[in-house]
Amino acid sequence: MNRTFDPVSLRLFIAVCEEGNIARAATREALVASAVSKRMALLEAELGMPLLLRGRRGIEPTPAGQTLLRQAREILNLMARVHAELSAFTQGVVGNVRIVASVSALALGVPRDVAAFLESHARLHVSLTERVGKEVVREVREGTADLGVVWDAVGTGDLATLPYRGDRLGVLMPLSHPLAARRSVSFAQALPHPAVSVAPGGLLDELVRRQAGLLGASWAPRMEVASFEAAEHIVAAGLGVAIVPIGATGNGGGTLVCKPLKDAWARRQLVIVSRSEPWLSAPARAVRQHLADVAR
Repeated sequence: MNRTFDPVSLRLFIAVCEEGNIARAATREALVASAVSKRMALLEAELGMPLLLRGRRGIEPTPAGQTLLRQAREILNLMARVHAELSAFTQGVVGNVRIVASVSALALGVPRDVAAFLESHARLHVSLTERVGKEVVREVREGTADLGVVWDAVGTGDLATLPYRGDRLGVLMPLSHPLAARRSVSFAQALPHPAVSVAPGGLLDELVRRQAGLLGASWAPRMEVASFEAAEHIVAAGLGVAIVPIGATGNGGGTLVCKPLKDAWARRQLVIVSRSEPWLSAPARAVRQHLADVAR
């Protein structure tokens, strides 16, 4: 039987699944809890199957609910994109493309490449948002972003990928540092020195900790910062060295140098991720192709 899904019910269902609680979902959507609960009961009755499990840890979707959750996100995201693109015509802008990118990708050229694209496509609107690697993949998969640019070490699953730019990790240090005179540095040589960790818990941090473990050492940075820019300031103050992508930071006004890491794992490949062709708008395909072309 063909069924027509109410967008409001789908939005509330997503909120309940994400919050794991009727009351929190109601607060998030500015409704009373009883109204949300009634909507969920009606949705289950219309479909003739349980969609939510209520347990000690809160509310979780059943297997059928997980399928509906995935499809509901796609439906609402598609509706939002249709609305955004049609609204853009009234503003003289033809097409909207949302890109999410990791901090490394932003540091290594995505903003510059997008700007070059817009020079010849002035009627398009492109938004660019920073996300950590796993969030980049999640937002592209769920359709809240059209394109993502991320390190290929992130599991991209069934998403389409195109090569973007390659990069290499280096050791950022003051010019006065004992290792600064070397042409390149091995990770083993850098390990004994006080260090600064960038974006703790992120892919780069995980990689560095794993490589330290393989060398039988622990990665115990003196300080943790959220961005490469912050790391540059900390390193310039002489508080430690930082493992960063070469080119992601400046030279601290001539006081810093970034020496390439010799280790094979220090070479990385960034990729452009997207959903399959039927889900990509023509503007998104054009931006994706431009990014791939300029990187190549």
